[in-house]
Amino acid sequence: MRDPLTVLTDAFTSFLFGKVETTRLPVRTSTGQAQAVYLPTAAPGLGDSGVIIGREVYSGKGYIYDPFQLYGQQLPAPHWLVLGESGNGKSALEKTYVLRQLRFKDRQVVVLDAQGEDGVGEWNLIAQELGITPVRLDPTAALDMGIRLNPLDPAITTTGQLALLRTIIEVAMGHGLDERSGFALKVAHAYVNETIVDRQPVLTDIVEQLRHPEARSAESMNVAIDDVRAWGLDVALVLDRLVDGDLRGMFDGPTTVGIDLDAPLTVFDLSHIDRNSIAMPILMAIVGVWLEHTWIRPDRKKRIFLVEEAWHIINSPFVAQLFQRLLKFGRRLGLSFVAVVHHLSDVVDGAAAKEAAAILKMASTRTIYAQKADEARATGRVLGLPRWAVEIIPTLTPGIAVWDVNGNVQVVKHLVTETERPLVFTDRAMTESASDRLADDALAAAEREAEERAAYMERQMGDGPAGSRSTVA
Repeated sequence: MRDPLTVLTDAFTSFLFGKVETTRLPVRTSTGQAQAVYLPTAAPGLGDSGVIIGREVYSGKGYIYDPFQLYGQQLPAPHWLVLGESGNGKSALEKTYVLRQLRFKDRQVVVLDAQGEDGVGEWNLIAQELGITPVRLDPTAALDMGIRLNPLDPAITTTGQLALLRTIIEVAMGHGLDERSGFALKVAHAYVNETIVDRQPVLTDIVEQLRHPEARSAESMNVAIDDVRAWGLDVALVLDRLVDGDLRGMFDGPTTVGIDLDAPLTVFDLSHIDRNSIAMPILMAIVGVWLEHTWIRPDRKKRIFLVEEAWHIINSPFVAQLFQRLLKFGRRLGLSFVAVVHHLSDVVDGAAAKEAAAILKMASTRTIYAQKADEARATGRVLGLPRWAVEIIPTLTPGIAVWDVNGNVQVVKHLVTETERPLVFTDRAMTESASDRLADDALAAAEREAEERAAYMERQMGDGPAGSRSTVA
């Protein structure tokens, strides 16, 4: 019951000023009609020029991405970081992205394939489909005239060779070179380049010169020859491992003739290299610098350098410094560096945290597949992701990822065509879901049943000895 005084006051007010409130009757309608009140909204896309990735999950719009088209407008750098645990679709995304980029005539791709199955790299099927032979680096095959990459290849500048030699030694030693060891290496390298002109200098020449330095090397700094020899001993021992140790055969000779860097796709198959050995970061450093001087050219081509297991680069301060220069240099010449990493904690908490942060800062595009909640929060803090994106990362299903393109954050479902499917899903036995297996088993059972039924009918309807039909009893 309303207070009588309130009723009297409302009646008097209505008499003087008219009705002050409008009583609205409830409206009954359907959701199909009511949805017009709340118009659908969707985040802006990245344009309609480039490579189709899939669909934006919430709006259903097609999602198109191309760093070369976006660079300078929506992207300050064309480099890309892909994160996520195994089995969530990183590999399928990389492969379809490369296949679709190669549809453009001015694209070239180099892949460092560090994963493999059945004795070949993961990219072997794609290479075969395109008629390309992967460059397989194998320490056992190298002894039988396998593939070699020469750190002293004349295609690499003198400065680049010396920087590469320092990196190889620092990675193997686990610390930087001191001034005296660096001096011994520098004078040995200079002497080898000056005196060997009829062939490619090789690491054996550097080792020999470190063991037996020239007198003029000591004279130039007014030190004893024995001091120069002592300063270069540790360097010689490290390089000897590449020449006559467990890494023998891959770096201790002239670069193998026939590596075609003009092909649309070049695959360096590193699947025979132990991922946890010192060979992997050394090999990545050599390939990276070698490509910098032999592959990247001002010819208006757009190049993609895709590195799987990229934590070998980002987690080593010495290798990371080389790649920082490559990324800065390559950006002016149309290079997009794609780094694939399982966990960001593998690199941000490692020995090369400073170098890793610099490389991550250059990656204006970040794609994050499903991660555990703790890892997702750590990733969100490092990459500056919005809270809503961090919260959904642990709930993502395979094939769906959070895309952050210079602050434009969307959830995207990657789409794979039937033509691409047999080329990109090479680890089906490990990644297929239980429902997929049940569906395949049901289909196989149905096919077997149909075959058995057809065979039974053939037996029943087959010709008899006199050409008559058999009858069913």
